[in-house]
Amino acid sequence: MTEFEIVHKDLMGRIGKFRTPHGNVETPTIMPVMNPNLMSIGAEEMKRYGAEMLITNAYIIYRKVNLREEAVKKGIHSFLECEMPIMTDSGSYQLYEYKDVEVSNKEILEFQQRIGSDVCVPLDIPTAPYVKRERAKDDLEETVSRMREARSIIQNKMLAGVVQGSTFLELREESAKRVAEIGFDVYAIGGVVPLLESYKFDELVDIIMASKKNLPLNAPVHLFGAGHPMLFPLAVALGCDLFDSAAYAIYAKGKRYITSDGTRKVEDLRYLPCSCPVCSSHSVEEVKESEDLLASHNLCVTFEEMRVVKQSIVEGSLWELCERRCRAYPALLNALNHATKYAGVIEKYDASTKKHPFFYLGETSAHRPEVLRYSYRLNRFKLSGNVLITATVGSKGKEVESGNYDYVFFVKPPFGPYPAELSESYPVGQSEIPAEIDNGAKTAALQNVLKLLELNNGKAKFVFAYDDSWEGHPLIAEIGKHAVVRLMKGGDD
Repeated sequence: MTEFEIVHKDLMGRIGKFRTPHGNVETPTIMPVMNPNLMSIGAEEMKRYGAEMLITNAYIIYRKVNLREEAVKKGIHSFLECEMPIMTDSGSYQLYEYKDVEVSNKEILEFQQRIGSDVCVPLDIPTAPYVKRERAKDDLEETVSRMREARSIIQNKMLAGVVQGSTFLELREESAKRVAEIGFDVYAIGGVVPLLESYKFDELVDIIMASKKNLPLNAPVHLFGAGHPMLFPLAVALGCDLFDSAAYAIYAKGKRYITSDGTRKVEDLRYLPCSCPVCSSHSVEEVKESEDLLASHNLCVTFEEMRVVKQSIVEGSLWELCERRCRAYPALLNALNHATKYAGVIEKYDASTKKHPFFYLGETSAHRPEVLRYSYRLNRFKLSGNVLITATVGSKGKEVESGNYDYVFFVKPPFGPYPAELSESYPVGQSEIPAEIDNGAKTAALQNVLKLLELNNGKAKFVFAYDDSWEGHPLIAEIGKHAVVRLMKGGDD
């Protein structure tokens, strides 16, 4: 039975305590990939960077007789010379790359069990993006069949259930539901590496959400192949808990230098824009010439970014981190914009109050869960008599002092109308808004003004006062159908 305790949460992201036979793991976390053929950094040494759990490929070990015999004799932990929890992959990536593997689902599962893996993974069928639906459906059926077989084989070890379905969201939803019905200790979203390689991050958002909506909340979710730190904030915000990273080594081999907002060719560096132990104690030339130093830097940056993500969850500022990081790369910004269409789902999981103030950082902020939640709660205002809604500071005092109103609401983008009693409450009263408001924030605010009017239609008489900064917005005319509209210039009618 899965033991997964959620300690903090923000958006759909959570800090959790995942209990395994070899100790507790705090999620979200990265599992460095340990390739027994290419281990420049030892498994035990990974602790120095912040690793709490590792992943290795059981198929790579299995297919080499000498490695297989050693792993069976010693057990996977002694084989890798480490006592951290270890997850073992089954060879599905090799199946995707080379179309065939020399092992069955049953054989690789029994091997993982025999070598003492903490979390075993069945041999699922990863389906390439953009194949025909019939092919994706057939692969899904075979994957689900293998998941059932895995559940009957693995009795005393933790087991991961893998979600497939290519880019067909209804198949992803079906796969997640069926895997959840079987019941696993970890759930993994597979088959997304081609999307990562082609920067189709908006499609990745769809796949994560289609899966997450149908998976249990009491188990960690692993996003296979997402090892670059620039993905961590958004993927965690959408509910992913575990990541595997071979990027640190692959990128170092290709002479690429990882940062939190992208990757640079090491040959283009004149300075090292980082203060990790590698960059602060070695020259640019030394890093350029050493694959090991570059891999070490890449690991440092990878784990640093995950710590930044965790801190933002504790503070309640994960969305702000997403906005900062995603603006560094157009494909990521597109993905963040795409994620806003799931605001209604995210809002259900997001905390209603936070320690961190609401920072408006652009039009994506107008679609944050806090804004949507505020809109949902406008029906709590039961109004009668004369009501002033003022979207102008200059004339606000004059209107209120006239004493002709039973209720006065002020307008603050992107939330819209709020009474003075909420001026110190989260999120309206604890929000930082730029002096120059973009159209997205104005639209969200005026939509909520219109909603308040419609909710109280026939019960109250409204006056909507606004200044020049709102002039010309098309929603003003719509508001005029429900309220007396006054344009206030320089504090006067």
